[in-house]
Amino acid sequence: MVYSLTYRRPSHVRSSTSCDSLSGDEKQKSINDSITSESSCMSNGIPEALSFDRIISGAVCPPCTVRDFMNYLRYIEHSAENVQFFLWYRDYCTRWEKLPESEKALAPVWSAEQAEAEVAGNAFQARLKRTNPELAAALKDTDFADRPPQHAADRTDPFVSTNRSSDDDRKYPMSDYASSMGGDTLASSNVHQSVAGQAFDDAGMKWKPFTLQPYRDEIDHIISVYIAGGSPRELNLSARERQSVLHALQNTTHPSAFRSIIPTVEYSLRKQAHPNFVRWTICNGNRPRVIFARGLGIAGILVGFTVDLLLTLSHASRPWRILPFLAWFIGIATLIAAWKGMCVVLHGLHHRHLRPWELFSDEPAEYGNEKWISQETLTSQSGNSFEDEPWVPR
Repeated sequence: MVYSLTYRRPSHVRSSTSCDSLSGDEKQKSINDSITSESSCMSNGIPEALSFDRIISGAVCPPCTVRDFMNYLRYIEHSAENVQFFLWYRDYCTRWEKLPESEKALAPVWSAEQAEAEVAGNAFQARLKRTNPELAAALKDTDFADRPPQHAADRTDPFVSTNRSSDDDRKYPMSDYASSMGGDTLASSNVHQSVAGQAFDDAGMKWKPFTLQPYRDEIDHIISVYIAGGSPRELNLSARERQSVLHALQNTTHPSAFRSIIPTVEYSLRKQAHPNFVRWTICNGNRPRVIFARGLGIAGILVGFTVDLLLTLSHASRPWRILPFLAWFIGIATLIAAWKGMCVVLHGLHHRHLRPWELFSDEPAEYGNEKWISQETLTSQSGNSFEDEPWVPR
């Protein structure tokens, strides 16, 4: 792609807490407006070919693939959990649509009205107990009294018999998700269930989720990785959003249960991470190289002026005075390109500066599609730290 000299990169979007004041509907409206504006030829310095949807769907080439996007968020902005969760959610919705209707019926849709009513009801009960301490005393020793939360291992499921034999256990295998995760044993599955159960307890839930719903093991895994407090890839959610999504996931595993947090994650990706990624990756050189190119351009201009001054003061004929024009042209062109973040030397050689993590990468060269980001990568229990990677000490 070739753009005019008036092209300007997207402005850097600073991380702020202003989006926390927006409601879910306002974030969704902003997302829809962003999708509409991306359909134009140029949106705030972002070319249509590098739109967020094209990058996420794997329709672009390196160095702007979805893996490059994830690497940027991991190594530069240190917030890769947003795009990892968003990619998992897209894949989860696709797999859900392929389920038979009999399994879908076990997990009904979680509507927005249910989510608002659930959170509003909990907030009302909390305010009621804070303003009416006599109510707690009146409800003491009744079924409505508050009880300390039970550990996930101590809670019982009323729909599951506790007298199953070992033969019955073999009739209830783990989900397809658990079996597909080669490293996830039954012990690790119990750990995910325990962490998810503790998260439900912290959110004030007093009954165990329905285990017969499809993908329940995977949902417990996602809660322990992305949603529970202190999880390795904890999303930046407000207390209200975390409580709302946990209430929804307690009742259903339908993708609509994530409706309270998906706008927050997608808003952060579209409005902050994506413009910053395009601004960063559209430069073919790193910052030291670009700074050196700027200095080289200024030096070329100064050399041109010096040569022109010497030729003017000398007894050389006038045709020689055209020689400084070559130095001016090279200096001005280099300075303009460097000011836009481009190194003319690399551009002329059709190269770009390799990032440190690319020098020691084991990924295949043709990883331009989303399929190269496996489910193991998106649901890994490990965090996004990179201090132990080989390129760091080198």
